[in-house]
Amino acid sequence: MTERIEGHGGELALAALRAHGVREMFTLSGGHVFPLYDAAYKTDFPIYDVRHEQSAVFAAEAVAKLQRRPGLAVLTAGPGVTNGISGMTSAFFNASPVLVLGGRAPAFRWGSGSLQEMDHLPLVSPVTKHAETVFSTDDIPRAVGAALNAALTPHRGPAFLDFPLETVFSVAEAELPTVTGVDPIAPDPEEVGRAALLIAGAQRPVIIAGSDVYAGDAVAALREAAEALQVPVFANGMGRGSLPPEHPLAFAKARRAALSGADVVVVVGTPLDFRLSFGDFGDAKVVHIVDAPSQRATHVQPAAAPAGDLRLILSALAGHSGDRADHADWIADLRVAEDAAKARDAAEMAAETDPIRPARIYGELRRALAPDAITIGDGGDFVSYAGRYLEPAQPGTWLDPGPYGCLGTGMGYAMGARVSHPDRQICVLMGDGAAGFSLMDVESLVRQKLPVVIVVGNNGIWGLEKHPMRAMYGYDVAADLQPELRYDTVVSALGGAGETVAKAADLGPALQRAFDSGVPYLVNVLTDPTDAYPRSSNLA
Repeated sequence: MTERIEGHGGELALAALRAHGVREMFTLSGGHVFPLYDAAYKTDFPIYDVRHEQSAVFAAEAVAKLQRRPGLAVLTAGPGVTNGISGMTSAFFNASPVLVLGGRAPAFRWGSGSLQEMDHLPLVSPVTKHAETVFSTDDIPRAVGAALNAALTPHRGPAFLDFPLETVFSVAEAELPTVTGVDPIAPDPEEVGRAALLIAGAQRPVIIAGSDVYAGDAVAALREAAEALQVPVFANGMGRGSLPPEHPLAFAKARRAALSGADVVVVVGTPLDFRLSFGDFGDAKVVHIVDAPSQRATHVQPAAAPAGDLRLILSALAGHSGDRADHADWIADLRVAEDAAKARDAAEMAAETDPIRPARIYGELRRALAPDAITIGDGGDFVSYAGRYLEPAQPGTWLDPGPYGCLGTGMGYAMGARVSHPDRQICVLMGDGAAGFSLMDVESLVRQKLPVVIVVGNNGIWGLEKHPMRAMYGYDVAADLQPELRYDTVVSALGGAGETVAKAADLGPALQRAFDSGVPYLVNVLTDPTDAYPRSSNLA
């Protein structure tokens, strides 16, 4: 039986949001969306506000990614919405179920030049799964439910609604739709069987597990399939940690040897994009397992491409009853390569050089981070090192910008992570270039008592641009930042704390102080600007 409710547009929207499991709002104050604030205030619904709308969307995305439920951002009309488009686009590329509610100039005056009058839909439609203007107050619960169902249906992604001023401020009676959930997509059994035969019969198979393995709650099924078929597993994105580092089938360092020697590469829950050589693994056959038919690659022809609920597909692979090749020698060869790479990395992470090499920072972080710490990457060159040297111990503990590569996620992701996990370490790894996008939102963290640790790799350059440009042209332009800039004093001025570290031996104590501080704390590490990440080996 459906429930009927009465209230203004904000109250109707919030009732529908609560029914779908939304538990907080991220926003930057704007008059067009006051009724949403009023509804939240009257019912003790948490509101977290930021200094730039992109941070609100990124915070909502962090909640969506970490908790596998809808995240909510509320943006005022016009520039409020356009400032959030990079966040929506990142959520689109990352398949994050974020709902953005926007204000909108009044419909009855449309075309007269009201404040911030703009039709948002043509801008947001290409980067959302559902975009709609709601013109009737009593239609708001229906629209919220439809938008959230679209966001949660694989392949997941953001949705957008905007409300003209008179729609959200008016009072109406409406039905609160029943929440039915999203039905799993059943895969084609023949395609799954084809994939199982290829993997089981391969001499040198490899699995690469991506973010959708975590988003689709398929971590246990992945482990079941890998163990049943005895296939080594590598991971990228939020797939990292799906198998703990000590698991005999978990690999991270031997990726080049694995992909160059494999005869079957199984890519699960991530696109065949630039991070994975666009699906070109030489003579190896490719099995591409995706959560929806829309995610099948069109630029390559996989040998098999099961599409549907990843848990169903991976469990079916685990249950394959046919013959299976022995992969013991292949796994042993990769373990030799893995151990050799780990030894090289250990030496780099212990480097005593001054200026500090980025690898040394990660050596110290590996000692400082708890197994359940949430690690957030916001940067280019500096965060590339994180992908190489950090090995998440648990799934759902790694956040990075994803394939869209948008800088500025750091403080929004930190806010969403702290709200999601009040008792865990939250550590943001930030390049000094990325710091320019969102560092002002430290003030939001301070004001709302949301402590995080921020580690800035400060080499005074745009590392991913300066070194390649010099190699190509013999010079570089627009690639320098202020050397040794005191980002820590910026954070201190905003109410947090921090320090600058110039010597490798001082890194460990500085990180300990940061994690013990209980406030937003920035460790500003002066790193060697000549240390360039080797791009050819970065397949993560």
